[in-house]
Amino acid sequence: MSRCVIIGGAPINEYGRIRSYLRAGDFIIYCDSGLKHREGLKAKPDLIVGDFDSYDRGQLGGIEIDKESGTARDTEGDEVIELCPVKDDTDTGHAVSVAVERGFKDFLLIGMTGRRMDHTLGNLYILHRLDELGSKALMVDDYSEMSIVNREPVYIDDSLPFFSLINITGTAEGIDIENAKYPLRNASIVQTHNDLGVSNEVLEGQVAKISVARGKLLLIRDFEG
Repeated sequence: MSRCVIIGGAPINEYGRIRSYLRAGDFIIYCDSGLKHREGLKAKPDLIVGDFDSYDRGQLGGIEIDKESGTARDTEGDEVIELCPVKDDTDTGHAVSVAVERGFKDFLLIGMTGRRMDHTLGNLYILHRLDELGSKALMVDDYSEMSIVNREPVYIDDSLPFFSLINITGTAEGIDIENAKYPLRNASIVQTHNDLGVSNEVLEGQVAKISVARGKLLLIRDFEG
């Protein structure tokens, strides 16, 4: 099955960098004001989700319901799910739920981090949510890549050498880091004291191995040190 790309409304400045992560065959979901990135990303939506409190619904043109399928589409034929502004999830959270219901297991999340710290933190926990569902997910912004290290070891090369490991879920134990400036062996990182995992570096020409026996960690790979 193809990968699902979910695009939120947080700022994107490095469009060229973000576009490099897109692949032919991706299923593209724009969330509300994420549509402002459509031109910069040069990616046509397969689905638009939102309550349109931060994007002018009129820019979609008229939305019509297909009589046979019951699917709502805008004037360009893009599928639209219009949400009520008063709801129990965010537009992005709802888009994730829809994608999971449709069977997607591989995700790229962009436009997720920025000035709104509440939305940023909520979106970071989407990585945790998808991991709990057994899905693969990568979040990318102008500055870094973010993913979850959990059951399987993760290998990272020195193409992006600077990395940190942050605990966002409680206690992670049995942490091993090999081929890095600051190796670890059978270490623990707790959510209230993350200093041990911050600011590490893959040794030049090496591939670092990160493994966690119990718990999970947020892996952040910085584009610049």
